[in-house]
Amino acid sequence: MTLPSGVVRLTVADAGEVLTVQRAAYVPEAQNYGDPHLPPLRETLEEVRASLASPDVIGLGVREDGRLLGSVRLRVADGVAHLGRLAVVPDRQGEGVGSVLLHACEAALPADVREIQLFTGNRSDPTIRLYERFGYVRGDETDMVTHMVVHLTKRIAPG
Repeated sequence: MTLPSGVVRLTVADAGEVLTVQRAAYVPEAQNYGDPHLPPLRETLEEVRASLASPDVIGLGVREDGRLLGSVRLRVADGVAHLGRLAVVPDRQGEGVGSVLLHACEAALPADVREIQLFTGNRSDPTIRLYERFGYVRGDETDMVTHMVVHLTKRIAPG
């Protein structure tokens, strides 16, 4: 697996920094939805550590001069990668960090993965547009009480 320049595999040692980036990135989302209890804001340090330690999770980050600018996690099971917790520090959003992470996700996929699935809030228009630019197709929406989430899927060609 060759990752794009600046992209690193995240380990349990990165968990605190991952959580900091995640919380900073998701506060505006919580404000957008009027819901301070979004799952990425409730996730604990212990849960992030456990996720990064899991053999079925691929954690990726973008570093610049040692600073973690963004992170994402893929949980792989039965030929499907579930993409979650894509987060970019607020002062670097809109500069392509999310795109680098999405490219890195595809580069890091095991050969047997044929599909990437994810969901995001239905009012997260810039995020939805980013995923659609990368070939994700919008699917069903699920009611999460305070808001709706949009499910998106990308098929991965063999080879």
